[in-house]
Amino acid sequence: MEQELLTDLYSKMLRIRRFEEEAARLYTEKKIGGFLHLYIGQEAVAVGALSVLTDQDYVMTAYRCHGHYLARGGDTRAGMAELMGKETGCAKGRGGSMHFYDIPRRFMGGWGIVGAQVPVAAGLAFAEKYKGTDNIAICFLGDGAINIGSFH
Repeated sequence: MEQELLTDLYSKMLRIRRFEEEAARLYTEKKIGGFLHLYIGQEAVAVGALSVLTDQDYVMTAYRCHGHYLARGGDTRAGMAELMGKETGCAKGRGGSMHFYDIPRRFMGGWGIVGAQVPVAAGLAFAEKYKGTDNIAICFLGDGAINIGSFH
């Protein structure tokens, strides 16, 4: 790999880690309400996978969505605002930790119901195939989602 690419990937992973560390700090200070599902330790998964996508490809994930959102180019201020329930958040402060969205970047969000993102991602992929494009939909899920009917 070229040094420039390695530096870019590392920078993105570090950005996610620092975001998550700050989110954890704010959560312990009770400045973030509801649940907080951190992505610490998984930064390389999102950054590596999304580094090979085009801007036209779709990204869907479960409720640990902060890292995917940031790896897709999401704004850190909008992400932090979302965690704090502010109107300037990426989902207008309505989604919180589990529901980041960035439609212009085709980041179709984090889904709070285990496995719910699987059929939606399949539908997006089928729509792209139907339109005759080369675009894809990448869907992140955990092992808890593989026993969901739509996965099969």
